[in-house]
Amino acid sequence: MQDARFEDGSERPLKLVALDTDDLKVLSALAQDAVFPASEISWSPTQRRFALLINRFRWEDKPAAEARGRPMERVQSVLSVSDVLKVQSQGIAKGDKDMILSLLSLSFTPGDDGMGRIELVLAGDGAIALDVETLDVTLQDVTRPYLAPSKHAPKHDLSK
Repeated sequence: MQDARFEDGSERPLKLVALDTDDLKVLSALAQDAVFPASEISWSPTQRRFALLINRFRWEDKPAAEARGRPMERVQSVLSVSDVLKVQSQGIAKGDKDMILSLLSLSFTPGDDGMGRIELVLAGDGAIALDVETLDVTLQDVTRPYLAPSKHAPKHDLSK
């Protein structure tokens, strides 16, 4: 058996599930630099589900785009977390539905009996913390890829 390659993803939509911390690292890398308005944050306490509709940079397509000299792409995706018991946030203005947020990473801190906390780190010192009964996160593309407005890959200042 051979490991998957970036080229294997081509134009097919992603649908990935993270059930452990290694899986979550993959989802975090693929969702890095996703942008979304605060209005696309959804929390249903009765269904114990938290979801974001994000505009995800297609990191998996970057090598092919660079090799072919074509612009970079984004795609709309749903990032969904199941078995959520509690949601907390910081650095997000309550009531400002037009605020644009940028996702930097997702991480999981285990607790007792499989429970734990998922933290979504946002640019500008924002964060969303989800207390969960189990680690169950899904990332699913829901539209066709579209040209990234900047036509370039996001860049980070690593000197900080």
